Amino acid sequence: MFDLSGRVAIIPGGGGAIGSALAQGLADAGAAIAVVGRSKERVDQAAARLAASGGKALAISADATDPEEAQRAIDETVAGLGRVDIVVNSIGGGAGDVLHDAQEYPGDDWDWIMELNVRSTLLPTQAAVRQMVTQGDGGRIINISSVRGQLGINAGYSAYVAAKGAIDSLTRQWATEWAKHGITVNAISPTFVDTPQVASLLGDPEFKAKILSRIPLGRVGTTDDLLGAVLLFSSAASSFITGQILTIDGGLTATQ
Repeated sequence: MFDLSGRVAIIPGGGGAIGSALAQGLADAGAAIAVVGRSKERVDQAAARLAASGGKALAISADATDPEEAQRAIDETVAGLGRVDIVVNSIGGGAGDVLHDAQEYPGDDWDWIMELNVRSTLLPTQAAVRQMVTQGDGGRIINISSVRGQLGINAGYSAYVAAKGAIDSLTRQWATEWAKHGITVNAISPTFVDTPQVASLLGDPEFKAKILSRIPLGRVGTTDDLLGAVLLFSSAASSFITGQILTIDGGLTATQ
C-alpha cells in the first residue's frame, strides 16, 4: 500500500533540510522526484543525491512565490517525468527570524512570512492540481503546517501562527473542493524540528529547556519523524483520508 512506483512527486523546497529528507524517503518508496527551489545549486545537489542513491530525479530552479515560475515548475516536471501525482509543500519557516511584539509587528516582516509560508504553498499547488485534473486519475497534496497553527506562543510569532493557521484552513478547504477529482489534501503539523532554520532558537538554552519541558517525549522532532506521515498521505494507504492535519509533536498538544 505504500509503494510509490510509477508515481511522480514534486517537492517545492526539496533542497532544504526537511524537503530533501522527504524527497529521499519518497524516492526510496519508488517515486520519481522533481526538486524545486530558487537556488539552482541546492536543487542540483539534492537531485544529484537522489540519483546517486538510485532514484530518478529532476532539478528545477524556480521561485514558488511567482505564479509563472510555479506553473513552469509543473510544466517542466511533466515534460521531464511525464506527470504529477504528489505535491509535498516543503517551503516555509522564518519563525525565529522576525520576532516582534504583536502590537508592533511590522508590515514588511508580516508580508514576508505570509509569502514564505502561504503563497509558496498556494501557487505550486494550484498549478499541480490543474495538471492532476487534466490527468484525470487523482492525486495527493501534502502541506507542512506547524503546531503553531493551533497554539499560540509568547515569543513574537504573530505572523507565523497566522500563516500556519492559514495552511490548516486551506488544507480543509482544498480537500473539500478537490475531492470530486479524487485528489486528497492533508497536512502534517510538527513541533520544532531540528534543522538549521530553528538553530538560533534551539541554541538558546533557556528557550530550548522550556520547549522540552512541554514535550512529553522529551525531545524536538527530526526530519525522520515526519517521513512516515508523508509516506502515508502520499500513498494508497490514505485513499480515504483527506482534510486532516496530523500533529507530530511528541505529545505537546495533548498537554495543552
